[in-house]
Amino acid sequence: MPNFRRLLLGRRLASEESHEARISNPVALAVFSSDALSSVTYATGEIMAALAPYMVLATFGPAVIGLSWPVGLGIVALLSILTVSYRQTIFAYPSGGGAYIVAKENLGELPAQVAGASLLVDYVLTVAVSVSAGVTAITSAFPGMDTHRVFLGVAVIAFVGLVNLRGVKESGIVFALPTYGFVVSIFGLIALGFMRYFSGNMQAGEHHALETPAFPGWIAVWVIMKAFAAGCTALTGVEAISNGVSAFKEPTSRNAASTLMAMVLMLGSMFLGITWLANHLGVTYTGGAESLLSMLARRILGDGPGLPHVAYLAVQAFTMLILLLAANTAYADFPRLAAMMARDGFLPRQFASQGDRLVFSNGIFILSFLSAALVWLFNAKEHHLLPLYALGVFLGFTISQTGMVRHWLKLRGRRWGIKATINGMGALATFVVMVVITVTKFTHGAWVVVLVLPIMVFGFYNIHRHYIRVKSILAGSRADFISPRKNRVVVLVSGIHSGVVQALNYAKVIADHGEVEALTVDFPDENGRDSAALERLRSDWPRYCEGIPLRSIRSPYRKIVEPIVEELDRMRRVEPEYTITVILPEFVTGHWWANILHNQTAWRIKGTLLMKPKTVVISIPYHLEPIVE
Repeated sequence: MPNFRRLLLGRRLASEESHEARISNPVALAVFSSDALSSVTYATGEIMAALAPYMVLATFGPAVIGLSWPVGLGIVALLSILTVSYRQTIFAYPSGGGAYIVAKENLGELPAQVAGASLLVDYVLTVAVSVSAGVTAITSAFPGMDTHRVFLGVAVIAFVGLVNLRGVKESGIVFALPTYGFVVSIFGLIALGFMRYFSGNMQAGEHHALETPAFPGWIAVWVIMKAFAAGCTALTGVEAISNGVSAFKEPTSRNAASTLMAMVLMLGSMFLGITWLANHLGVTYTGGAESLLSMLARRILGDGPGLPHVAYLAVQAFTMLILLLAANTAYADFPRLAAMMARDGFLPRQFASQGDRLVFSNGIFILSFLSAALVWLFNAKEHHLLPLYALGVFLGFTISQTGMVRHWLKLRGRRWGIKATINGMGALATFVVMVVITVTKFTHGAWVVVLVLPIMVFGFYNIHRHYIRVKSILAGSRADFISPRKNRVVVLVSGIHSGVVQALNYAKVIADHGEVEALTVDFPDENGRDSAALERLRSDWPRYCEGIPLRSIRSPYRKIVEPIVEELDRMRRVEPEYTITVILPEFVTGHWWANILHNQTAWRIKGTLLMKPKTVVISIPYHLEPIVE
C-alpha cells in the first residue's frame, strides 16, 4: 500500500522544500488561467442565449442578436477595470488570499466570511461548470456519448483531483500543454475566420452585427443588462491569480502581475474575436446541445471530410481539454482559501494541514466530492449551473473592490485617489451585474446561492465560537495545576486472558495507593442467579489476579454499556474529588478485516465514556500476532 501511494502521489516533500514547489510564469499561466481562458467557449453563447427569446418580438426581431457585439465590448471594458484593480491587489497583498484577505483587513470579519463563502461556492461551481462544459464539447463532436455525461464528468474530476494531490507544480506541468494548445487553436480559428471573411470567401449571416434594433424604452435596457449579466461569465477566474500569489516564484508580486496581464490580453482578444465572428457570420446559439464554439468552428472550417474535419476535431479536442482542466484553477485556490479560513478558526483545523506533497489534501478531497455531487445532481449540464456560478463570483468581486477602496482611503499613498476611483468603479459595476444576475436568474437557480451563503456564514461563526470556547476551557486556571486530582482506576473485564493480565498490571502502576478494581457485567439467568460465566471468573480470579478486587454489575436487560456508565456515574457522585481512569483491554489483529470480529463493545464503551467529565479512558493493546520489527 505505501508503495502504491508513492506511485500515485510521488515522493514525500519536507517542509524546507516548499520553495521548490513554487511555479514559474508559464506554468502559473496554465494553473491559474485555465478557468478564465476557458470561459470564452461559452460566454458568447450565454449572451446570445439571453437575447434569443426576444427575437420573436416585433420591436426587436432577429436583429436583436446584433446586440451581442456592443455587450461584448462592455464586458471587455469591465474586464479592463477588474484587471487594473486586481493588479493593485497583487502588490498590496503579496501573501495572496484575494477577496477574503482584502475584506478581513479593510471591511471587518463579517464581510470577510461572506467573501470566503462566496469564493468557496465559486470554486466548487468552477469545477462543476468547467467539467460539464468539457463534457458538452465531447458530446458536440460525438453525440452518441451524451448518455454518459455524468460518468465522464465524475471521472474527470477524480483524475484532476488525483493529479493535484501530487502538487501544484506537477499539475501545472501536466496541464500546460492542453492550455497552450487551446490558446493556439482558438487564435488560429479566429485568424482563419477573419481572413476568410475579409477575403470574401464567407458571406455575412442573416443577422449582421451592425444591424441593431431601435430601442423601445426601458425594455431595451433590461434586455441589454440581462445579456450583459449572462456574458459576464467570461470574467470568472480573473481573481484566481490574486488569490494564489504565494505560489509564484520570487519576486512573487511582479511575476503574478505579469501573468495576470498576459492572461487578460489573451482572454479579451479571444472573447472579442469569437463574439465578432459569431455576429458577422450569423452563428446563433439558443441553449441547444451543440455549443456556439462548435457551430462557429464548423462554419469557418467547413463540414467536408479530410483536413477540415481533422481541424474541427482538433479545436474540439483542445476545447474539451481546457474546459476539463479549467477545474485546476479551483484546485489551486480552494484549498489555499480553506486553509486561511481554518487558521483563522472559521473552518475545521484539518483544512490547514498540508499533506506529504505540500498540498492541502483535505481541501482537495472536499472540493472533488462537492463538485462531483453537483455534476451528478445537474446531469453535467453547464447551462443549468451557470446561474448559480456567476452570482458568487460577482459577490466576491464586489466585496474585494470595496475593500480595496477602503484600503486606499486608509493608506493615502501615492496616487491613492486614482487607485480608489478605479476600485470604486469596479465595485459599482460588479454590484450592478450581481443585482441583475440575482433578479434575472433567481428562479433559474440563483436562489440556491442566496440561500446557501447565509447558512455557510452562520456555520463559520459557529465553528469560530466553538474554537474560542475550547481555547478558554483549555486555558484553565492556576488551581488546576497546583491541585491534582486523586485517581481511581477501573479495569473492565469479561474473562481472564493475557490481555486482561496486562491491563491489570498497568492499572497497578498508575493507581494511587492501590485504588484499583476490576469491573464486569453479568447477565443473570432466568431464576435471577449469577451466570455460570461469572462463577468461573470468580473461581479463577485469585489464581491470576491476586490483590485486585473483582466486582460485578448485574444487567437483567442484557445491556453492557448502559450499566457500566450508570456505575461510573454513581462513583463520581460518591467520590467527586476523584478522577476515574477506565482501562480497556483491546485486541490488535494482524489484518484489517479482522477488526470487525473484535473490540466492538470496547469501542462503544470508549465512545460513550469520552463524553463523560472527570473520566480518562485508556486502551491496553494485546497483539494476537507477532509484530514484525
